[in-house]
Amino acid sequence: MNDRGGGSFVAVRRISQGLERGSVYHSSSAEVVAGSAAWLGRGLSCVCAQGRDSDARPSFDLTPAQEDCLERLQNRIDVSYDSSIPHHQEALKDLWKLAFPEQELHGVVSNQWKEMGWQGKDPSTDFRGGGFISLENLLYFARKFSKSFQDLLRKQVGDRSVWEYPFAVAGINITFMLIQMLDLEAVKPRSVVGETFLRFLSVNESAFDLLYCIAFKLMDQQWLSMRASYMEFNTVMKSTRRQLEREIMVEDITRLEDLPSYSLLSQ
Repeated sequence: MNDRGGGSFVAVRRISQGLERGSVYHSSSAEVVAGSAAWLGRGLSCVCAQGRDSDARPSFDLTPAQEDCLERLQNRIDVSYDSSIPHHQEALKDLWKLAFPEQELHGVVSNQWKEMGWQGKDPSTDFRGGGFISLENLLYFARKFSKSFQDLLRKQVGDRSVWEYPFAVAGINITFMLIQMLDLEAVKPRSVVGETFLRFLSVNESAFDLLYCIAFKLMDQQWLSMRASYMEFNTVMKSTRRQLEREIMVEDITRLEDLPSYSLLSQ
């Protein structure tokens, strides 16, 4: 797997309840604050590495279909974002069009990206935390659940903190958290959660992308219910992971659409 390095974050100050559609948010020194905690890669070890001794299980035997699905997903995870690859650049431009259809992007390197919650003017520097699959996750979210995507992007729901989490960087963190939670870097799953997810994946090859959407919406709900601010992001992520694990392990859950948190995507 690729080494995903750490980074710093920028917390975005909420100027209003949410950005109105068609409005443009320009950050200034008075509207952002740099934090010292790492949001990407190894900096998330406190969020993602939550295995407990009681959770330890031997590797599960997989069916040939499950092995194939897992291999395809792991191949996706192995792909780093590379700004020199035209397909990757086009995917990034597509994300902008889905996020801000009313606003033209002036370049793949542009200060406009900060409006989406990237740390700087070049999103490629943030993708080291989740690879190309994290961009694919965001694209899937924007296409499949456009209303929820826009609500989270523009912070349109709930009574929010003055200092909000940056949307895009949070999205990369969610990809990284799910990879670790599901133990997808292992040859075979070593936990009940990972084994159960493979059953979902064997009947729906988009299961990882769908779980990503559920996790993002659940994280935002936890953020609001905890009245969190940017320094509590890791705490919110831990709570989100625990809730996902509990829901996935419910015995009568046979598909991701049966998870209680899936209903959040229709709100």
